[in-house]
Amino acid sequence: MTESVDWERMTIPGTLARAARLWPETSALEDGDVRFTFAELAFAAEEATRAFIASGVEKGDRVAIWAPNGWRWEVAALGLQSAGAVLVTLNTRFKATEAAYVLEKSGAKLLFTMGDFLGMNYADAVAEQDLPALEGTILIEGESAAGVAWEDFIARGADVTVDAARDRAAEVKPEDLSDFIFTSGTTGNPKAVTTAHGQNLKVFDVWGRCVGLRAGDRYLIIMPFFHSFGYKSGWLACIIHGATALPEPVFDVGPVLERIQREQITVMPGSPTIYQSMLTFPERDKFDTSSLRLAVTGGAAVPVELVHRMRSELGFRDVITAYGLTESSGTVSACQLGDDDETIATTCGKPIPDTETKCVDANGKEVPRGEPGEVWTRGYHVMKGYWGDPEATADAIDADGWLHTGDIAVMDERGYLRITDRIKDMFIMGGFNVYPAEVENLLFQHEGIAAAAVIGVPDERMGEVGMAFVVPVPGTSLDSDAVIAWSREHMANYKVPRHVEVVDELPSNASGKVLKFELRERAKQLLG
Repeated sequence: MTESVDWERMTIPGTLARAARLWPETSALEDGDVRFTFAELAFAAEEATRAFIASGVEKGDRVAIWAPNGWRWEVAALGLQSAGAVLVTLNTRFKATEAAYVLEKSGAKLLFTMGDFLGMNYADAVAEQDLPALEGTILIEGESAAGVAWEDFIARGADVTVDAARDRAAEVKPEDLSDFIFTSGTTGNPKAVTTAHGQNLKVFDVWGRCVGLRAGDRYLIIMPFFHSFGYKSGWLACIIHGATALPEPVFDVGPVLERIQREQITVMPGSPTIYQSMLTFPERDKFDTSSLRLAVTGGAAVPVELVHRMRSELGFRDVITAYGLTESSGTVSACQLGDDDETIATTCGKPIPDTETKCVDANGKEVPRGEPGEVWTRGYHVMKGYWGDPEATADAIDADGWLHTGDIAVMDERGYLRITDRIKDMFIMGGFNVYPAEVENLLFQHEGIAAAAVIGVPDERMGEVGMAFVVPVPGTSLDSDAVIAWSREHMANYKVPRHVEVVDELPSNASGKVLKFELRERAKQLLG
């Protein structure tokens, strides 16, 4: 059952109410022994809204969540957004000082976090920071003298009527800010990207229809909720399209494969490294993954061979690639189910409807189709700006409304994009532009390489040359000189890495992105 919706005029609490009306008995959220239908999820969010009102949260206040994926994360987010507050997400790998920066920058009034997680008491750590704007900490799980238990927080709502909660939710407008998601901060302090209810809902209605997400799907959300991939194309997309969200707190290949089999997972988006990890898992054949139907992946580039192996070895019937960044509400372009295999494997689709995207040269002039240029995009999906940072906002979005993404892509005659790399990752060897992601794709075709990351390093004669960090397929060994020799046979000379380092794993953040700044530091130590 569906209905025509002007998503840009909708709000997140309105969307949850719609889901409860359309699919009241359909499973909305499953986390261990906790199960909610859409009607029950709407009730739980309303209870949380009442607790937020009782806690003094007003429209426009910021409320932060620093915790792994789980049902209370989603209920807290829905409750605070229904109360008119703005969700602030924190990376679960942050240390206390990094978390304090985000909490201070956002002016968060409340924090939802953990007692103990991955060997750290988050609530205790925050309590030691100087955060005068933070009025309270609520524990999603665990114990801490610095926090209030979840059950005690929800109990506060007994003093607030249901009508008061519904009135507050009805006051939320589509143009109101729904969230602050901080950029990764790999090139400086993180910046708070602000987006609004209506634009996010319109983007992820389109995203869901492009990739084929549908009511009744069982969606294993591995990507972290603090990221657009886990939050917006994760549980928010489930509410829009009537799918069941099954949050996974920490990615561990064995338990994930077991859960796919046990829970009959049909949809499992993730970064390329997620699927690479599954493909190289020694005991993968012990698990039945035949329920899997849809994978959605993306990143700077997705190796063609990876897509083929996801189909043939993991059993995905549909593999869709998409592209976006936090500043574009998470999405710029997406492939569609009707696209042919070559298109899906080699591009990240065409721009989503009602938006404009082009590739430009260093002077901002659009380049001919088939030539690389920086991706600029304009439309309803572009962020409202960086919170409290008008200069950075002006640098990112020009006077004509174009968001300068910093990504390099080629647009074909059909308007489909093929992302080649980040501008900052490109290096020049002997006058040739080298795009690390392209070299990584080529290296992935080596039968002994499970994963690869390439960076540029200084070279006295050539200016810069490539250095590759490669992870061997389990049970095999790699020789650096042999990898270089293989590269000379399979790629143009200027692309061939001059240095190869064999490693057990690549450093990555919680979203699965390889941390190239760490590799650059490692390269300095290795090369002197």
